[in-house]
Amino acid sequence: MKVEIWSDVMCPFCYIGKRKFENALAQFPHKDKIEVVWKSFQLDPTTVTDPSLNTIDNLAEKKGWSKQQAQETTAHVTNIAKQVGLEFNFDKAVVANSFDAHRLSHLAKKYGKQNDLEEKLFQAYFTDGKNTADHSTLLQIGKELGIDEKEITDVLNQTTYSNEVEQDIAEAQQIGVRGVPFFVLDRKYAVSGAQESDTFLGALTKAYEENINGVTEPIASGSSCGCGPEGCDV
Repeated sequence: MKVEIWSDVMCPFCYIGKRKFENALAQFPHKDKIEVVWKSFQLDPTTVTDPSLNTIDNLAEKKGWSKQQAQETTAHVTNIAKQVGLEFNFDKAVVANSFDAHRLSHLAKKYGKQNDLEEKLFQAYFTDGKNTADHSTLLQIGKELGIDEKEITDVLNQTTYSNEVEQDIAEAQQIGVRGVPFFVLDRKYAVSGAQESDTFLGALTKAYEENINGVTEPIASGSSCGCGPEGCDV
């Protein structure tokens, strides 16, 4: 069974949602039959990479908030992340356009290493404060996964996988994805946001057991932690 996850590297709840989903998957008795596919989504395609600007200052600037307001909001998200064993350092997170990171994700998919790459991208962005739009950063991450250096360089220096990224984004619009993370299970059920692991486990069980077509209304309705073009809901 295939689970497709629309996500963006710069989305904190996508990383949190990844961990919660993985916790659910570890409890799922048929986990060896689950194929996870990451789909590209850009919260803000117009983002200009700026290594001199961290996420806190950028948030304050975009929202018209004081720096203290931005710090309080990111501290809240940091605490949520900590509950699932993640370390967020928003004061170090570099504002970066995610398009090339998504292209690299499609290359990693070719070798069955997409999930590992997504983990490394999230860690680089939220924990290590690396510039995830910088080609040297992306090259190092790809090499750590055993992908050929020349192939990575060729992909990054050209427009390879740009169409695939744009197709993912267009598909998200077609099926009504308004925010991420967004999980589609076997094209039968959708779960929106970084829901609790029990919710993911229930969705996995239901989608696996039922033989229906198309995407239904999300199993998890109501409030959920996720991010959209206008920002993140916590």
